[in-house]
Amino acid sequence: MKKELKIPSLEGKRVLVTGGCGFLGSNLARRLVKDNSKVTLFVRPGKDKENIKDFENKVDIIEGDILNLKDVETTIKDKDYIFHLAWQTDLKKSMLQPIEDLKTDCIGLLNILESCKIHNKNVKIIFASTTTVIGVTDKIPASENQGTNPLSIYEANKLLGEKYLYIYSKIHGLKTTVLRLSNVFGEGQKIDNPSRGVLNFMIGKTLRNEPLTVYGTGNFIRDYCYVQNYVDAFILAAATENTNGEAYVLGSGNGLTFNEMVEKIKRITEELTGKKIEITHIPWPDEDNPINKRNFIADYGKFNRATGWYPRISFEEGLMRTIEYYYKKIK
Repeated sequence: MKKELKIPSLEGKRVLVTGGCGFLGSNLARRLVKDNSKVTLFVRPGKDKENIKDFENKVDIIEGDILNLKDVETTIKDKDYIFHLAWQTDLKKSMLQPIEDLKTDCIGLLNILESCKIHNKNVKIIFASTTTVIGVTDKIPASENQGTNPLSIYEANKLLGEKYLYIYSKIHGLKTTVLRLSNVFGEGQKIDNPSRGVLNFMIGKTLRNEPLTVYGTGNFIRDYCYVQNYVDAFILAAATENTNGEAYVLGSGNGLTFNEMVEKIKRITEELTGKKIEITHIPWPDEDNPINKRNFIADYGKFNRATGWYPRISFEEGLMRTIEYYYKKIK
């Protein structure tokens, strides 16, 4: 039996969430608001605020350009914690526009780090990275010891971001933590765009009465982890001093084949809607990135030893919550 996981309180702390209107950022911000933190969201001008409409009046929203150093300096000066989640997440787009991807993501992060070095050296920065920086590995579960071999510009820039944080931690004394996340799903993620999370996209297809399409045999293994488990992890990483200067691999620790994942979505959706869902197998696209064909399960032991974290909410419970959330929205 696992020990009860106690999430520390950031009550009264001044917290900045970049990308705070996005999927992960909005879920984190909502939890911080419930925790009575003083939350500021840094978002692009004109960013859709659908994900934060239920608590928009309880946060400060700064619309700015992360490439504008003055915008960043103004935002970070008095913060206790910065959760840096603003990032271009479309792998294919990163390959088509590599220079734009580098500029937006890496220069933006350097602006934050330089600003903190000069104006707020005591802040703690938690960075959302990805387990795909590891690349294709023959060993699963995979830990931080697997090495890094990114296969796309998106992943290469995430890894570069990790290295920036390490340098600013070791050379300039900033408190930084990197969390490499495996496949995240949950409420608030797009369900009409496969580049924003394939599990949520599959949920969208079932609710639109479209067949679920599986590439190849569908036997490749993924580690899907519910978003609220990662929200726990971000808060624990922030509040735990011995995470400073470290990078961690996170996930559920359990693997599912793609076939198993879509079968579970099919079963729950059919029970909710009474409609039959079809599953079809199609060939892999010729241009598909090899990272999409890898097998992966996360070994989160290092983070568990540092913070006590484990995924409190099972895949099945998280999936049920997510499908019910979107089903109610479209009814």
